[in-house]
Amino acid sequence: MLPVMRLLVIDDDPRFRALLRHHVTCRWPRATLVEYDPTTSGALPAEVRASGFDAVLLDHTWPHGHGIEWLEDLGRRPGFAPVIFLGEVDDDALAVHALSLGASAVVGKLKIAHDQLIAALEAASERQALARERDNQGAKFEPNRFSGARIQGYRRVRRLANGQVSHVYLAESEATPSLAVIKVARERLREHEVDLPFQRFVQEHEIVQRIHDSRVVRLHDVGVSDGHAYLLMEYFPGGDLRRRMRGGLTATEALRFAAGLAHALQIIHQAGVLHRDLKPGNVMLREDGTLVLIDFGLAKPQNVLLDYDQGLILGTPHYMSPEQGHGETIDARSDLYSLGVILYEMLCGHKPYVTDNPMAIIYMHRKSPVPRLPEALAALQPLIDTLMAKEPGDRYASAAAAATALEEALRTAKSSELAA
Repeated sequence: MLPVMRLLVIDDDPRFRALLRHHVTCRWPRATLVEYDPTTSGALPAEVRASGFDAVLLDHTWPHGHGIEWLEDLGRRPGFAPVIFLGEVDDDALAVHALSLGASAVVGKLKIAHDQLIAALEAASERQALARERDNQGAKFEPNRFSGARIQGYRRVRRLANGQVSHVYLAESEATPSLAVIKVARERLREHEVDLPFQRFVQEHEIVQRIHDSRVVRLHDVGVSDGHAYLLMEYFPGGDLRRRMRGGLTATEALRFAAGLAHALQIIHQAGVLHRDLKPGNVMLREDGTLVLIDFGLAKPQNVLLDYDQGLILGTPHYMSPEQGHGETIDARSDLYSLGVILYEMLCGHKPYVTDNPMAIIYMHRKSPVPRLPEALAALQPLIDTLMAKEPGDRYASAAAAATALEEALRTAKSSELAA
């Protein structure tokens, strides 16, 4: 039986992609060709190595002639799959240049020589197989292993974060040229015991799956491998709000982000969900600047008491509402308090209450006065006063109401900037 060939085709013309499919399946009937249109999908993420493919077919002539630029980029990536470069004409100079940039072979595309293409694919496949064998023998870790869990179909790129409960990794899909995030529980599941991390992973997956909005992270899968629970989710190359805040924000930028957060909270609250751990590190940025809520591990449906939450204070002390910090019943207005803390931090560059003792922080959220903004930002103090009111009844009644107030403040700030 012929081996199953897996190819990535980078080209913008569906007719040409169909022609390539015909040539390939004549030789390998069960071949898998994954099509990638660079004009609609953009550049391949920098960490992608196409490790799940036997070869990559890259068209030189897609619009604006960027094929050679792509080849140069892919050729610099260590361990990238062999690239067969498809030139428009039989051009010796182009072929020499492409080979110097790392192409495995160069094939003319105007009138494809079938035997030449098949020979190039066979050579590339053999080269890739040898590279995989060499990497597996010399690797310090298995490419498909994430802490204790072996997750087939994904290659480990790097560790993103360590937590008390889980490790978080960046991974490359072996089925498509894309990246994902895998969160893996540190501890193995215990037989005949209630496993809290696994319950939270399943709960997070169930909650997010019922909210279909671009402002909420997409979760692809939840499962158990080698006794470790894992959660598979989308990756945000733009990073989180925390990283964006390190560079400093203008008042207008802070208000825009806060309004976006209010709208995201409106979406989950309308779905009957409380986030319960809103903080800059749990807010990601899409390429278009849209904010996205992630990490629903502490989230819960409103008016539902979770057995494993009873008697626990959950969340991040610096961003907890007074009622959440004291283990009291909370509603959507608790998330609005956290939004107020984030807005204050964006405007001032530091958190409202700071001390080394987490319990002291919780105490300050309840007993200390609402923090004051610098005089230059005094016009925004009513927003902070209302969002961070000690009593839930004194805050905005809903995320929608908070969004309206923040957008009005944003319009006023923009008008002031124009007037200045």
